[in-house]
Amino acid sequence: MSLSFLTTAAQVRTRVAALAAQGRPLALVPTMGCLHAGHLALVEAAKGRLGPEGGGVAALSLFVNPLQFGPHEDFGRYPRQLEEDRGVCERVGIDWLYAPPAQEVYPPGFQTYVSCEALSLPLCGQSRPGHFRGVATVVCKLLALFRPRWAVFGEKDFQQLCLIRALNRDLDLGVEIVGVPIIREADGLALSSRNKLLSATERRQATALFRVLSTARQRCCEGERRAWVLKEEAERGLLEAGIRMDYVAIVDEVGLAPVEPIEGRGIRMLVAGFAGGIRLIDNIALPCPD
Repeated sequence: MSLSFLTTAAQVRTRVAALAAQGRPLALVPTMGCLHAGHLALVEAAKGRLGPEGGGVAALSLFVNPLQFGPHEDFGRYPRQLEEDRGVCERVGIDWLYAPPAQEVYPPGFQTYVSCEALSLPLCGQSRPGHFRGVATVVCKLLALFRPRWAVFGEKDFQQLCLIRALNRDLDLGVEIVGVPIIREADGLALSSRNKLLSATERRQATALFRVLSTARQRCCEGERRAWVLKEEAERGLLEAGIRMDYVAIVDEVGLAPVEPIEGRGIRMLVAGFAGGIRLIDNIALPCPD
């Protein structure tokens, strides 16, 4: 099947109806474009759900969502490369690429928003007010439009993944939300479209995020269970590397509630900070398996 390039909801609805009539499943990969190896891991996971014989459709959406950017954030600078991304989708076997203009997603008179209350407030939500309302709204629209059996998201945006799982559950959308582990550069930096905006100096500084996470994980494996100790050590490591820290947190993986002490499984350390003016996030599971 060749790539279908779609720009309107009406085009998607027509194809989704035909697919449903044939009893064929759909796997959706929502992105903001500037595709890299991390996105390709999401595509691989989506196609894996469809099975080796295919029979279903792998769809990828590409939309830089203005609703999730604050007034002083990098919406205007966010990398965009539609034609390159279209070529990537063709090479990796995406069946449908949905790349709507903003007025298609938010037409005049648009006034309905989705808010996932408690999960929107801490961590990135505290420093980016309104961000997760934008995320929840656009993801809810995409899931309602495509009616996928699976929707695939990366674990790098871990708070976002938790929020999407919650809205899918709470609104009875019936989609299987698939989380895919972080893909990293050789030096550990989590792949992100924003990495392209880093200067050479900032790129070196940015490796501190994974370094402090890895150190905390090792310390936890060695027996340190005091969350406050690991957080203080990580904060010090970020500051020494020249990262302007946003937050370091150790939380449970479902409700994102702070954890103290670190006991059992399902615990994650999350960090956010600025290398120059570029905001970066990362996370790691704690502790190591026994």
